[in-house]
Amino acid sequence: MKNILWVAMALFCFNLNAQENNEEENLWDAHRASSHAPIGVMGDHTHHKGEFMVSYRYMTMFMKDIRYNENDVNDDFVYQNYMTSPQEMTMGMHMLGAMYAPSDRLTLMAMANYITNDMDLTMRMTGDIGMTMDTDFSTASSGFGDVSISALVQLLNKNKQTLHAEFGVGIPTGSIDEKDVTAMSNGEEVILPYPMQIGSGSFSTKLGMTYLWQTEKLSGGAQANVKFFLNENDNNYRLGNQYLATSWLAYDATQNFSFSARAEANYVEQIEGYNPALNPMMVTTANTSNIGGMQLNYALGANYYFSKNALKGLRFAAEVKLPAYQEPNGIQLKQQYSVTLGTQYSF
Repeated sequence: MKNILWVAMALFCFNLNAQENNEEENLWDAHRASSHAPIGVMGDHTHHKGEFMVSYRYMTMFMKDIRYNENDVNDDFVYQNYMTSPQEMTMGMHMLGAMYAPSDRLTLMAMANYITNDMDLTMRMTGDIGMTMDTDFSTASSGFGDVSISALVQLLNKNKQTLHAEFGVGIPTGSIDEKDVTAMSNGEEVILPYPMQIGSGSFSTKLGMTYLWQTEKLSGGAQANVKFFLNENDNNYRLGNQYLATSWLAYDATQNFSFSARAEANYVEQIEGYNPALNPMMVTTANTSNIGGMQLNYALGANYYFSKNALKGLRFAAEVKLPAYQEPNGIQLKQQYSVTLGTQYSF
């Protein structure tokens, strides 16, 4: 936790220093390709009074290979304490968003998502004479996730700089009772481990701050936020709080096209409590000690913005995010990459 606070402070200082000589410039220009943050950043901008924006994003993340705290390990290490070792996981998320500004100082935002999870695993059984037999199997889950509603309050907009705060709530509409057949369930569907669930089962609150700046060809920003889960869910656990700090730099190749580079630090606490229907010795993902941790990422992206004619206000964007450092709690699959594609339309 201390590390991520230092990272957040450094990112904000970098962006503030970048604008110290631009205090006499005009107001924020919302009609450039880089006026919005990279598509992987949420709640990055506000709108003028009466403006609407609708958005769609698709994000896919792939995980493979195993890491134990600061070290890479193999399946044999996992089988010392668990019967089953995860091999790889793919997560997909369709995100729908809407924004509306009842005033220049206040923008309201709502987001909903549909999630798909697929995981491949291997179970190892050891016979009486010491022979081992590995059994491969897969599990899957899908459904609508939790809904979030936020208020973005603008605190500053001058000299090509903006600053706004975010106050949000999460509503537990996603399922925490997803089931599937496993190699150990004798053909019966059983409750799936924590990473395969669709929702949190808990109400949450989100607090954040975003700072943006522009020059003639460059723009950038920094964002820090925290998400607190407020209550124990119906399955007797509560997800760990989440802390995020990110900063980005974008270059406008033209008024319509920009490139971006971004750094991100993400820390997730362990789950509190546990689901009594899960056996924590069966598979790593059913043990709450193997949830959460620290992740440092970097990302490259691009935005294309239509500034004229019938398509004015339409934006297409893409971003690829790769891990720079991972220190998970306990034993977890390593994140290999994530890709986010999206479109936004303001009117």
